[in-house]
Amino acid sequence: MWTAAIWLYEVSGLWKETFSRKSTPMKKILIVGAGGFGRELLCWAGHHADCGRKWTIEGFINDRADALDGFNCAKKVLGGIADYQASDDCELLLAIGNPALKKPVVSALLAKGAKFMSFVHPSAIIGGNVSIGAGTVICPNCILSTDIEIGAFVMLNSGTSAGHDVCVGDYCTTSGGCDLTGGVHLEEGVFLGSRVSIIPGKRVGAWARVGAGSVVIGNVKPSTTVFGNPAKRLV
Repeated sequence: MWTAAIWLYEVSGLWKETFSRKSTPMKKILIVGAGGFGRELLCWAGHHADCGRKWTIEGFINDRADALDGFNCAKKVLGGIADYQASDDCELLLAIGNPALKKPVVSALLAKGAKFMSFVHPSAIIGGNVSIGAGTVICPNCILSTDIEIGAFVMLNSGTSAGHDVCVGDYCTTSGGCDLTGGVHLEEGVFLGSRVSIIPGKRVGAWARVGAGSVVIGNVKPSTTVFGNPAKRLV
């Protein structure tokens, strides 16, 4: 009788847990942007423990319906920005690298009531006192040490590292392997090419672009393009 009571309790508990899971629908996630980074982000999302448990990737939002033609992609373009309709069970993942392009896209979707989720790949190392804004994507093998502020709609590509007291403004993008040393400040909309290094305490002005492989040893003025070691102004 006692054994039977325990069995009934366990079965009852299992039933309650299963019922509770079924009664809470999973979020539907749409990836905004079906270019190369969108396809990468689809892969990275599949590595997350919550994928298939708390949310599922439904497909892509992209104004070019043929963006995935020629690629063996598991998900499809479901429509463009004009087709999107916000709902409580749907959130968006931003997969646009170009800061000048992603800001108007985000603004258009927010005006339609969209909600963006932030995504941190499970291989990333996040230290203490690190704040991460809405819609930000942190890719595999990034390292964020301590006392760091990452703004909204930022993309830190694979292998980016940020030292203590780094501040990254909204809409910034770092390409793979960038090194932001202690106290570096990226203002809004900065783009860094692959393997850019910035020495401690330097500031890169809003909407500036830094070419791949550059070493930044001085402050960079807003809306300029710099390249080289040491980085010098091109435009």
